[in-house]
Amino acid sequence: MTEAILTSARAALAAAPPTGDPAYERYCRELAKRLAAHWPAVLDANAQDLARAEERGLSPVLLDRLRLTDAHLGQLEHLTEAVLNELGRVTARDSGVPIGDWGVRLRSPKPLGVVFMVYEARPTVTVEGALLPVAVGNAVLLRGGKEIARTNEALSAVAREALEAAGLPAHLVTVLDDPDRAQLRALLKRPDAVDVLIPRGSPSLIDYCRSASTIPVIASGGGVNHVYVHKSADLGLAAEVALDSKLPEPTACNTAEMMLVDAEVADDLVAAVLHAAERDNRQVTVRLDPRVPRPGGEAGGDSGAGGERPWRIDELQEHDLGREFLDATIGVRAVEGLDEALAHIRRHGSGHTEGVLAADRGVSEEFTRRVDAAAIVVNGSLRLHDGPTLGLGSEISISTGRMHVRGPVTLGSLVTHSWVVEAHGTLRSSVTAHRP
Repeated sequence: MTEAILTSARAALAAAPPTGDPAYERYCRELAKRLAAHWPAVLDANAQDLARAEERGLSPVLLDRLRLTDAHLGQLEHLTEAVLNELGRVTARDSGVPIGDWGVRLRSPKPLGVVFMVYEARPTVTVEGALLPVAVGNAVLLRGGKEIARTNEALSAVAREALEAAGLPAHLVTVLDDPDRAQLRALLKRPDAVDVLIPRGSPSLIDYCRSASTIPVIASGGGVNHVYVHKSADLGLAAEVALDSKLPEPTACNTAEMMLVDAEVADDLVAAVLHAAERDNRQVTVRLDPRVPRPGGEAGGDSGAGGERPWRIDELQEHDLGREFLDATIGVRAVEGLDEALAHIRRHGSGHTEGVLAADRGVSEEFTRRVDAAAIVVNGSLRLHDGPTLGLGSEISISTGRMHVRGPVTLGSLVTHSWVVEAHGTLRSSVTAHRP
């Protein structure tokens, strides 16, 4: 079975038109059209997955990650339109650069090859994986979690129809339906047939893919992200950044897990966060380390008088350091200045997204010089680390690696290039190489 899957994917890659061919634009349009037409069937399949997940006792947070709604259809249609608009820029040959007086060099975009995406329980990733890599000429193998098996089956049919309507090979998209880890292990051992591995999900999934395979990886290192709040910061802004960086999508990879705050303003920051949460009725749990005073003498675990306030205070434990909470929880830890904050980030951060809040420009500049992460946000929400938001284009993931791409993995990150040398009959023996 594994051999047949790989053979079909590579055959489709070989049969597909070159990157930039009009067929890929047609595919984007057809995918959007067929998503809309088949959305009721997709939602029905998703409802079956949700019912089985509820029977298994999955948490509300995980169930929310599985769930598709009509709003997701609008988001996916917008994504296909965005990709369509970006294709021309990403896939165009450059205009060429003269080489001495004898030739011209230019870069011609080419697909990475067969892309293997391994992810968990977000069915929207299935559409993203069937769209972005394929739009620039790649073949893609998609392996989602067993929790979304029926949803993926429905989405697979949509992608196949769109490929056929666009005149592209059907096996440019293969949604794997075997939940057995044996198939995953077999595919991870095939660097001869798989060109790029893109795992998305928990740190344990990403670490497994990295350790079990020699296929080049484009991967996030998880989202253990911090915001350092300097004593010069606007604490009202800091409270909004804390809540905006966590509550809208608590399980996202660019959310904040820990606020590292100068000790002399820690209690004021906590008060500002709780006030902002209470003002807008935003549900949040704040875990405080022992150095941070409890607001108003609240005991750990209390949510305030009558339990009516939207916030809850818990104690920050040692095991919370370097942890993704994956719910509406944020930690607050007091530090004695920038150096201690940086030491904490070096020890516990995942290199994804880090932030600093400071009115003192020297502090924020020092932070950006010394922190090593895919993105560093100064005086703003960590959720700004996003391809479309930053004006970089549609993204399929955020990479914390150091090779090929770091940060948003956009369409331009899903192609490589060939150097084309227009030599005009020139022989190497007649050229004196330029020596720097």
